[in-house]
Amino acid sequence: MLPKLPYWPKIATTLLLCLCITAQAQEDSTNYALRKKVLIGGNAIAYTSLMTGLYSLWYKDYPLEGFHFFNDNKEWLQMDKVGHSFSCYYEGVAGIEMMKWAGYSKKQYSLIGGSYGFLIQTSVEVLDGFSAGWGASMGDLAANTIGSGLAIYQSLAWDEQRVWMKYAYSHSPYARIRPNALGSSVPERMLKDYNGQTYWLSANISSFLKEYTKWPKWLNIAAGYGTDGMVGGHDNTYESEGIQYDRTDILRSRQFYLSPDIDLTCFKTKRKGIRTLLIMANCIKIPMPTLEYQTNDGLKGHWLHF
Repeated sequence: MLPKLPYWPKIATTLLLCLCITAQAQEDSTNYALRKKVLIGGNAIAYTSLMTGLYSLWYKDYPLEGFHFFNDNKEWLQMDKVGHSFSCYYEGVAGIEMMKWAGYSKKQYSLIGGSYGFLIQTSVEVLDGFSAGWGASMGDLAANTIGSGLAIYQSLAWDEQRVWMKYAYSHSPYARIRPNALGSSVPERMLKDYNGQTYWLSANISSFLKEYTKWPKWLNIAAGYGTDGMVGGHDNTYESEGIQYDRTDILRSRQFYLSPDIDLTCFKTKRKGIRTLLIMANCIKIPMPTLEYQTNDGLKGHWLHF
């Protein structure tokens, strides 16, 4: 089985958020009919370009076969699945904001805009399903559904995101052991090295309690999940360039975190472009004091942790 492309969802998320910023920056017009045309045309171009580019850069050099599934649910201690949910969530948030800007109704921008990520990533699962080197993953589809569902539910229920998914990265020593899979440069490692990544659910406490509390509106409580010690998917044995490697001396572990966080979207602005920049920046977990439980080492604290 060839390695899947683990970093493309984050690239797609970045492109979609940039499109969202470009659209919302056009604040001088309230012509919603024109905005809808700009939105539809821009999304059609972006989606076509993304799928065409992805196929040309990744899939065209590998043979095709009948559509099929494969089970990768036990790989990478499920960090890749959490990454799928994160990407789908933010693509959904971007879709909601763009459709809201274009004047669609709450139901429309919640259901259709919130499904952007599911549409994009499911399209890639279809490409995987027809490729002889891969296969569509039911685990990926489930993760995509969870991420999109989180964005859609909150938009329908509260017309705002009260629980945000967030991403953080800190350097890990394992990418240099297997750079072709985990990245040979810092940008690649941020996208591909699951050992250095942490994904968070960051809840805005004030938004749930409203007038019943003096809790600061910008102060969130976040729970995170990370992993460590992984140089292979299922375990730490792998093959590279025809050579079999055994690094079972490296212990794999799961990490669970609890930390305060900052909700950047609580800093109000009348400029929609600035608001969208705050939404984009809000996908990053702010370094804060953190409590960590690691399955190998137990409980410990950090004065600052990403």
